[in-house]
Amino acid sequence: MVAKLREWFNSHFTPEKYTAFLEELDSKYPGTIEFRVAETPILVDKIFTDKILEACESIVDVITQPNFSALTKNAVPADLQMPNNSKYTHFIAFDFGVCENEAGEIEPQLVEMQGFPSLFAYQVWHDEVTRKFFDIPDNYSAYLSGLNKESYLKLLSDIILDDCPKEHVILLDIFPETQKTRIDFYATKEYIGIKTVCLTKLIKECNQLFYMNNGTKTLIKRIYNRIIFDELQQQSQEVREKGNLFLEDLDVEWVPHPKWFYKISKYTLPFLNHPYIPKTTFLDEVKEIPADLENYVLKPLFSFAGQGVVIDVTPEDIAAVKDPQNWILQRKVKYADVIKTPGTPAKAEIRIFYFWEKNATRPIPANNLARLSKGKMIGVRYNADKDWVGGSLAYFER
Repeated sequence: MVAKLREWFNSHFTPEKYTAFLEELDSKYPGTIEFRVAETPILVDKIFTDKILEACESIVDVITQPNFSALTKNAVPADLQMPNNSKYTHFIAFDFGVCENEAGEIEPQLVEMQGFPSLFAYQVWHDEVTRKFFDIPDNYSAYLSGLNKESYLKLLSDIILDDCPKEHVILLDIFPETQKTRIDFYATKEYIGIKTVCLTKLIKECNQLFYMNNGTKTLIKRIYNRIIFDELQQQSQEVREKGNLFLEDLDVEWVPHPKWFYKISKYTLPFLNHPYIPKTTFLDEVKEIPADLENYVLKPLFSFAGQGVVIDVTPEDIAAVKDPQNWILQRKVKYADVIKTPGTPAKAEIRIFYFWEKNATRPIPANNLARLSKGKMIGVRYNADKDWVGGSLAYFER
């Protein structure tokens, strides 16, 4: 997005360099990257950086206000109410599209957010390899809040472990060896020192959980949770029944507690008011269908990986919704064709990682990932057979 740097990057890009970059990226954990990695990072100037962080901080203001729990009391589905709630989420991910407003100006627009982890560890490796193969200016960093690799990993480790011995802390997911983002599990083990365990391998005795650690049954005290309940509900009956242990009063600490996946989510959007956050309304509170309905998108509150989203909304779509309290009507944003490439320009989305340290009054921005697209939406299904698209990261001007 910085014109001179983009021109320089593109003029020095070669397919051979990109191939070598991918080989290096795959070398540490061979065969674990199943998603497409883009040919370029995003270079973000300080003005845009300040805009995106201003929007994030406005959301944090809402999340930290005393009545947030009351505002989101209906965010968690009734059949997923869990004990052992925590007072705050350890992690938040804010997704912003790089958009064009009505005046033709480039600005961030919030697309979605989640009180849930992202590729926190893998992005450390991604940054290292990117800097090795592409000349990123020294005054640009993927890290935020003045963090670097060492301080970022210490903060991440402190939050996940909280002084608990590593053998008693696990990363939990469903069939982790098949997850497309499993490279992050390997990176987490390397950088943080905890093992990944499948939900189906948990051992429950009374109100305690155990796992087999090199043949030894080991007590679990903290769970770095990577299970998305929407995905769990799509599993076999046997796996879903195993997941019922989440609803029990277990002697375990969650990092973060699963409730935050719902509380800080699409459900929160109607409570936000900021120029970089599109107007969003619970569907059951829409008094009159907008005359310019083509400028809105209809989204289910409880869905996995964008399923159920209606992009080209019609009055018939709205009338067909049987549970409008579980849907939102959100004003569309216009992604800008902002990344110049050798072919058609690409759109961009930036995810800002926020970490909430123990005893801190609010979380801080820590790192990021990015995604490039040339399709109608961000995502693999819309970018098949395209180049200069896929997973990436942003470098922010310091």
